[in-house]
Amino acid sequence: MYLQSVEVVNDITPEAFIQEYYNQNKPVVLRNLSKQWLAYEKWTWNYLKEVAGDKKIPIYNNIKSDAFTPINKADGYTTFGEYIDMISNGPAEWRIFFFNIFSHAPQLKDDFIWPSDYVKGFLKSMPSMFAGGKGSITHMHFDIDLPNIMHTQFIGRKRVLLFPKEEQYKLYRKPFEVLSLADFSNYYDAEKSKIDINKFPALAFTHGLDVILEHGDTLFMPSGYWHHMEYLESGFAMSLRAWNKTIKGKINGGWNVIGMRNIDSLMKKTMPGTWYNWKQRKIYNAANKAI
Repeated sequence: MYLQSVEVVNDITPEAFIQEYYNQNKPVVLRNLSKQWLAYEKWTWNYLKEVAGDKKIPIYNNIKSDAFTPINKADGYTTFGEYIDMISNGPAEWRIFFFNIFSHAPQLKDDFIWPSDYVKGFLKSMPSMFAGGKGSITHMHFDIDLPNIMHTQFIGRKRVLLFPKEEQYKLYRKPFEVLSLADFSNYYDAEKSKIDINKFPALAFTHGLDVILEHGDTLFMPSGYWHHMEYLESGFAMSLRAWNKTIKGKINGGWNVIGMRNIDSLMKKTMPGTWYNWKQRKIYNAANKAI
């Protein structure tokens, strides 16, 4: 893999951001955007437990899905407060995603400012929390509805690997899914990395981006970008999602949610083995053509 660092800016005007990053579909980290928010210092583990600690949530482990795994199937359930205790007291490879804490504690929306001068079309009903214990992993994927995302990290550090949509076949994208067949776990550590170049030779030709997010960093992820995230320390983040800026992008995102996902779910239920084998052939044929 050929990796470069994501560009980082401390401060940037909305006009410059739109011209240099948004219109170019180019990721960037905004260091100071969230530091003007009340949430920057107010959102601690203890505060979150106070406002939503009794809410039951699904939790997920690090095991990659297979041909028999339903989409987004939870690996367990607990309360949000118990989850916070579990991951804040030491390494715990459990994560949560798309937790709409704001539906339980709407006052949290008063603690941040929607960056609408930077990105248009935010889905203001869908701010979501993502959290993980040290060592937890969000495996390589792209967001199914193709949004533009402002992803702000709170507490702890998280490492992110990014690839543009154009690299999808070299990433061994699963047909009718948003996931990669390859395992990128510990990609930055030569001794622990699970990347298997012998099994997935096209990965050697990929061009991507790498960054470590710290408390207060906001990562702009353009529509269609693939991302793999690893929690170097226990922490959480908030994602603000915005509509794809093009009509074509909106249509493709809708198809992914309504058509592609339902077809995949049906085939996994009715003929998982045959479906898996067909995908395997398609994946490797596409990767070979890409290189």
